[in-house]
Amino acid sequence: MAENPALTGLLAGRKGLIVGVANQNSIAWACAQALAAAGMELAFTYQGEVMRDRVTRTVAELGDVPMFDLDVRDDAQIESIFGELGRRWGKLDFLLHSVAFAPKPAMSNPFLQTTREDFLTAHDISAYSLVALSRGAAPLMSAGGSIVCMTYYGSQKAVPGYNVMGVAKASLEASVRYLAVDLGPQGIRVNAVSAGAINTLAARGVAHFRDLLRVTGERAALRRTVEPSEVGSTTLYLASDLSSGVTGETLYVDAGFSITAG
Repeated sequence: MAENPALTGLLAGRKGLIVGVANQNSIAWACAQALAAAGMELAFTYQGEVMRDRVTRTVAELGDVPMFDLDVRDDAQIESIFGELGRRWGKLDFLLHSVAFAPKPAMSNPFLQTTREDFLTAHDISAYSLVALSRGAAPLMSAGGSIVCMTYYGSQKAVPGYNVMGVAKASLEASVRYLAVDLGPQGIRVNAVSAGAINTLAARGVAHFRDLLRVTGERAALRRTVEPSEVGSTTLYLASDLSSGVTGETLYVDAGFSITAG
């Protein structure tokens, strides 16, 4: 993402935790680049040694940044990470949640065939993790802060191949609203960004994704798909005081796909 001189220093002195970078094509990485360019100091999570190497290579351009191993299903790990951030920084201004997972059969089979176990797994990792991470972040946001998560239009409409993930994303978006109410008195804002179809590692797990990408470009109001950097710019807005009155919302960054009649 090219630096915008007008945004340089906008987030100077602020600290943020990025959860969900997988590689340089990740939406989370595009968001991190935008935040770092505006002056925010960042920490990152990864899951397991294989992902550690990938994330390390991806974030190398930012220098020596804090990195933590995290399985979002492990409450002890979550507590440990925020404890370490508290000791290191003394505060936290921003949290990005860009985590989603469903077992392959739950994505490839008809939704009717979703097993109870796969349903619970998808919701635990993709939706409940926002609650758990927000609970860990809140004590470090005593002066207020911003929490942002990534969602998709499949939460609102039945998108072929999205299946249980669409239901989990609907849960995630509802969680945003309830968390916004709970954390609002503390000055913490909670919002979701609904990104359009982007060719990421996670998106390739959706059946017929290439067809979805093509249809999105054809039907979107702007007649194109959205760029990761555009999602990053919106996340920067939500992390900054420019959005000080915005909370509990889902902002669509999808080139206008969601407003078309289909």
